[in-house]
Amino acid sequence: MDLRKGFHEPVEKPRRFYEAVSLVDAEGGVQVLLDGRNLRTPRAMRMILPTRAVAEQVAEEWAGQGETIEMAAMPATRLANTAIESIPAAREGVADQVAQYAGSDLVCYFAEAPEALVARQRAGWEPVLARAESEAGLRFERCAGIVHRDQPPETLAEVRRLALTLGDFELAGLAFGTPLFGSAVLALALHRGWLSPDEAFDLSRVDEAFQEEKWGVDDEAAERARRLRAEARMLGRWFRSLAG
Repeated sequence: MDLRKGFHEPVEKPRRFYEAVSLVDAEGGVQVLLDGRNLRTPRAMRMILPTRAVAEQVAEEWAGQGETIEMAAMPATRLANTAIESIPAAREGVADQVAQYAGSDLVCYFAEAPEALVARQRAGWEPVLARAESEAGLRFERCAGIVHRDQPPETLAEVRRLALTLGDFELAGLAFGTPLFGSAVLALALHRGWLSPDEAFDLSRVDEAFQEEKWGVDDEAAERARRLRAEARMLGRWFRSLAG
């Protein structure tokens, strides 16, 4: 379940059908209201968020809509939909996918050359890997080049176990961040507050940034990077909001 799939514009944008967005305490959390009516997921489940901070994050997206509803501009809402509708029945499979990413994690594959790039990767990635080992008990094998190297089975089992200890909303975020960064380690680091959203995103694209410095960047690549950075910032707020 790649939670980033489907984060795109629908063919036809629905018109805004409400004026006021508000919050109300509800059993199990906080409910978002549109003109006093319960906001619901696409499967008509009530949008009850676990903390007021998360509810505010979702409510801000709805309040910020114009004449039409731009679902691509509502990533927290879409993530909440997934956490409510899909995660509860798919927790084992989602944890498996996070562990699968960890099995070929971006931050374990260092370049062979040039040395300037290798040095930049080591400076950025090694502290995160060291912290994953010291604070989460995750020991990863490093390698040079792109040839796959198996990670210790106990490491992947622990990644899976850690994922399953999370609540549905946190697990949805972790599963969203893992493909966003190409790294379960960076997603875990953002969740635990080891890295800021911008730090995690920058570490996920060390190679790209190095190449851009050498060859320049085109408008399409710059726009894609801007969009993905915005998703990383949304996710960082999501994790903070769940903790608060």
